[in-house]
Amino acid sequence: MKYRHVLATLVAATMATTVVAGDTSPAQLLKKFEAQAGTSGSPERGRALFTGTHTGGKPDTPSCTTCHTTNLKGRGKTRAGKVIEPMALSANPSRFSDSAKVAKWFRRNCRTVLGRECTPGEKADVIAFLSSI
Repeated sequence: MKYRHVLATLVAATMATTVVAGDTSPAQLLKKFEAQAGTSGSPERGRALFTGTHTGGKPDTPSCTTCHTTNLKGRGKTRAGKVIEPMALSANPSRFSDSAKVAKWFRRNCRTVLGRECTPGEKADVIAFLSSI
């Protein structure tokens, strides 16, 4: 009986501190990054960043489209062959709905492609771009 009480307490504590998928939306993230940047997200700048070729990151990933492809309504593939679900919100409405995943993937992918973390303005631009597709 005591074991069940301890287990239930641990489960409840873990659930209370866990970020739940679906805790945000693209619109909320866009507003957040726009506020941090002090400017509106631009689909045009987002397209240029996402599809452009960059030299600061890893040589085998010079563009976001290296893995995500230019068909953002379709699936992409990582260099290891893992499937990446569509980036366009029209094809994947759950994209940008989990703040922890958004933070993780912006951090990882910006470092890989650009060789640095994306600025809040760049994040706003990318979300504005992917929301426009």
